[in-house]
Amino acid sequence: MRCVIARFPFDLTKGEVEQSMNGVTPEPVVGVAVTIGSRVYPVMQVGEVVTRQNRRDFTAGEMRRALTRLGFTCHDAPPVTPAQDTSAGGGALGW
Repeated sequence: MRCVIARFPFDLTKGEVEQSMNGVTPEPVVGVAVTIGSRVYPVMQVGEVVTRQNRRDFTAGEMRRALTRLGFTCHDAPPVTPAQDTSAGGGALGW
């Protein structure tokens, strides 16, 4: 499938993307994520690996559209909630 990412045309297939990401350790997900196989990657990481372009050259929206058209599941990362420190055992202020 032909995709235009950062004004450059790419002919990508789902298999090529899966093969490119094989063996790549996923970074922590912030923002939009994509599920490839059993792993969840940030779309910007996938875009950088697949296109060999700097992440500043394309947007997460461009990558999300391209990956969705290829048949991957893209989703927003769940919000991170800060962990509560219950070991202090103090009052309301944690003293």
